[in-house]
Amino acid sequence: MKPRALRLIAETDIENAFSYYLNEAGANTALGFLAEVETALSHIEQNPGTGSPRYGELCDVPGLRLWRVMRFPYAVLYVEHAAHLDVLRVLHQHRDIPAQLADAL
Repeated sequence: MKPRALRLIAETDIENAFSYYLNEAGANTALGFLAEVETALSHIEQNPGTGSPRYGELCDVPGLRLWRVMRFPYAVLYVEHAAHLDVLRVLHQHRDIPAQLADAL
C-alpha cells in the first residue's frame, strides 16, 4: 500500500464538487460523492498500477494515471512514486482535462 498525498488543488477540486452537489442535489448526493472519492483513493492506494495511462501519454507526463470515481463523472489523476501517490487533481471527466491538469504540473 502506498499512502496518498493530495495536492492543495486536488483538495479544492473535491471541495468544489462537494459544494456543487450539496447545492444542486442535496446532502445525500454530496456525501455520496465524498464516499465514492474515498473509495477511489483507497483503491489506488492498494492498486496504483490499475489506473489508465491515457492522459499521461496524451499530456506527456510520465507515470500519470487516471482512475474514475464510480457513480459520478469525476476522475482522480495521480502519479505513483516510490513511497507515495501524488494526487494531482480530481476532475470532471467532461471538461478539458489536459488544460485543467496543466495547473497542477
